[in-house]
Amino acid sequence: MLAGLLLRVVALPGPGTGDVTLWKIWSYNAARHGVGDMYGVGGTPPERRELEFAGATAVVDYPPLALAELGVAGHAFWLWSHRHFPNDTALNAFVKLPSIAAEIALTMLLFAIARASLGVAAARITAIAYWLNPAALINVSVLGYLDAQFVLPAIAALVAAAYGWPTLAGALIAAAVLTKAQAIFIAPAVALAIWTLGGGSGRAMRIASAAAGTVAASAVIVAPVIVAGGWPNMVQALSRLAHHDMLSANALNLWWIVGYVLRVWYSMHDMGVWAAITAPATILGIQRLIDLGYPNPRSIGIALTAAAIAWALWTAYKSTIQSAIRNPRSAMDAWLLSGVAAFCVHAYATLSAQVHENHLFAAVPLLVMASAGRRAFRPICAAASAMVALNLNLFYGFGDGIGYALPRAWTAIDVTVILALLNCSLLLWHATVLKTECSTAAGRRQSPAPA
Repeated sequence: MLAGLLLRVVALPGPGTGDVTLWKIWSYNAARHGVGDMYGVGGTPPERRELEFAGATAVVDYPPLALAELGVAGHAFWLWSHRHFPNDTALNAFVKLPSIAAEIALTMLLFAIARASLGVAAARITAIAYWLNPAALINVSVLGYLDAQFVLPAIAALVAAAYGWPTLAGALIAAAVLTKAQAIFIAPAVALAIWTLGGGSGRAMRIASAAAGTVAASAVIVAPVIVAGGWPNMVQALSRLAHHDMLSANALNLWWIVGYVLRVWYSMHDMGVWAAITAPATILGIQRLIDLGYPNPRSIGIALTAAAIAWALWTAYKSTIQSAIRNPRSAMDAWLLSGVAAFCVHAYATLSAQVHENHLFAAVPLLVMASAGRRAFRPICAAASAMVALNLNLFYGFGDGIGYALPRAWTAIDVTVILALLNCSLLLWHATVLKTECSTAAGRRQSPAPA
């Protein structure tokens, strides 16, 4: 564990990706002026406020809880810097601190869950499997993504739902979604646990309790924006997340392959077949495909993702409902529930358009948790961890200006295309393992009973 801490401390001052510049701008403005009006206030159509820090500008397209957490880090940095806000390497470290804190809490949560039913030895292995995971190290402390900040409440929501605490589960999943929108793909697994735990008995009360928790947490988190008059502005800003004009935003998935194939097809007449095949794969715009007469890939990606998630939920539901009726407290074990959530994230990251390079990361801690109680998920966890780490390193190395990215041209075809094909195969393998594990839902190891 000390090794993981030292690696994070060394990586903290690093520049990360260009997103870290956004975190600095948002952190400064949230710390000095508050979250309420960061999206803008008023206007017809609603204005999108342009924020400034150290000569750089940006608008906001993240939910308010992420901004509030960056604001806490910014205020701490302001105090640490004797009431100044210099744009230096220390600020790099401070804007990464909320994610590091989330990682520490997540590691402790994984340890506690595993220890309660599997023993201390298994709990240590589970904690180490996340804490020293290369995907986690690169994603958070090296490149500075905020994913750990939404994964923590999302996994806590899964645990609360599996243990029969629907109000808490609703509040936690709301906090996750209002930290980063990708948490919405973990929400179906939370809903599945709330629906199936105990069968039909008390279902209406569980759903009402979860809804109450969701509404209450959402109201508290969004209140500063509403009070400032920025609700329409926030809605407009967050809606822009679904309009990024990128077939695949450096994510090694189905659409990265589609973009590569289309570029080869349209360029080989000018470049020659071999030159087109061996050219580096690059981001292709969605609008460009539509202009060429192809159907909107967003719609296709949504349909594929929805179908995959629906299949996973139905498979888990069919396999567990009878056990839930017979044994309400232990039928929906947290390990299987985490495996279902991991598959939902994996399906989104592989099948949806405009996915970013870091969006598969959330599946990694979910698979670590699933692997603790269901060993069949362990190879999937290892493969997904390697996929995330390679995806991030191949495009960004160890951060802007640092380098050490693995070469993409050591294979004739860009290695990112080969990995994208492997990731599609990994999703199919993941589906096979999930289906097998669902068939033994009441089997080998169950979640610990609630205290």
